Amino acid sequence: MGSVTKSVDVAVPVRTAYDQWTQFEEFPHFMEGVKEVRQLSDTKTHWKTEIAGVKREFDAEITEQLPDERVAWKSTGGMKQAGVITFHRLDATHTRVTAQMDLEPHGMAEQAADKLGMIDMRVKGDLDRFKKFIEGRGGVETGAWRGEVHRSEP
Repeated sequence: MGSVTKSVDVAVPVRTAYDQWTQFEEFPHFMEGVKEVRQLSDTKTHWKTEIAGVKREFDAEITEQLPDERVAWKSTGGMKQAGVITFHRLDATHTRVTAQMDLEPHGMAEQAADKLGMIDMRVKGDLDRFKKFIEGRGGVETGAWRGEVHRSEP
């Protein structure tokens, strides 16, 4: 299983960065290869992706969500992926967003992409696009969900 950790500093308050990240259906605006995310419930999402011509659909569960601190998830069934996005207040108008992901590449193409560092570059690019997205909106999020989700034990 491959691991990726990348960060980006955004010129918005921590609340704004966090609130935007809770708007999962907006992810296709800044995540390359993500075609659609549907929020099925407070803790369930359905994803459609297309990366290098490979189309996939999968479900993911939000396992932890703490306002202005973190959003953690894991895939359910099919591809194995888990991660956490953390939000660190740098000052009143700047936030560091850090993505930590563990994923299991499928097939030779994904394994090669992982070994060549292409997955790391994709995550870094997604964070950079998130920065442009939220800052380009004048620091105004498209919505917010301030509820909490606490890690469920199997």
